Amino acid sequence: MRFFFPWLYGSHDGSSLLSRYLDNAAETGRTVICVGSGNEGASLGHAAGQLSKEQQASGEESVTQQVELVIADYERTINVQLWKNFADRFDIELRAPTGEEIPVQFTQLKRQEILAGKTQILIYVGQPSPYSVHQEIFFDFLPMDDYISAGVWRFRLTPRRIVAGMYQFYLPGQEARMPGTRFTRAVPELTLTVPSTSAKVITVGASNALYDAYADFSGRGAPTYATTENVFADTKPDLVAPGVDIRVPTAGGGTVQVSGTSFAAPLVSGTAALLMEWGIVRGNDPYLYGEKMKALLRAGARPLRGEAERPNEKTGYGQLCASESLG
Repeated sequence: MRFFFPWLYGSHDGSSLLSRYLDNAAETGRTVICVGSGNEGASLGHAAGQLSKEQQASGEESVTQQVELVIADYERTINVQLWKNFADRFDIELRAPTGEEIPVQFTQLKRQEILAGKTQILIYVGQPSPYSVHQEIFFDFLPMDDYISAGVWRFRLTPRRIVAGMYQFYLPGQEARMPGTRFTRAVPELTLTVPSTSAKVITVGASNALYDAYADFSGRGAPTYATTENVFADTKPDLVAPGVDIRVPTAGGGTVQVSGTSFAAPLVSGTAALLMEWGIVRGNDPYLYGEKMKALLRAGARPLRGEAERPNEKTGYGQLCASESLG
């Protein structure tokens, strides 16, 4: 049985169909949409890098970069998304733990089917869509027996013509893979899950209220030094709210402690609802919704301990503080 998690799939730049749908929905009057940033910040499921265009311009020999993926024992299936700028040209070669070298055929429109040991690899080379300028190369690992081959798989990238040079690798969410399946040099930035990458929703990360600190599992946005050409047009997440050891009711009665951005987002949703009641229902501000609500919540947010520089890729504008949002 194959499992796909649509909230993780896409180029993580806000251009997925689900993200665009929520952007359109967010423009409806008297609407506020809050989305958790996901729990992939510390899952080791994202790798990234920059291929050099300076070497190319100077005539130096191209330097191959290598991304290592560890596939754990008993992994039944896994897929890898590689996203790149369509204008960039570089060779991609996948090396299996058994030593087979598998070059990606960019000129081949149909899927490639390769057998490496006891693992079948399906490779799909995508094209830009009407909604995105990025290109996806999708690797699907399937077992010929019970499990795919465990060990270190290596992606070798050799630049040929580089314009932007950024590339992003993504694994499925941690719930869909064995705990040991990971990138050896994972990058925690740009781990927001789809559709929290939508530009016009309020993207909510998680904090640890006990320590007044960022929760390391919370999905992160673009680093502050990144350019909008490569990632987001605006800061994400927008803010954070408590999301660690939150006590919630259970279906059979009683309560349980849970953690995750799915439990931080409702706190912001509830705050937005109360502010909309004050503004719209009580007649204090009939336009208190959409981007205006986002702006007020950002303005009222306070810095967490150790996160004085705002906005940033971990906590956005800071911790939710309703009392300051109308100050």
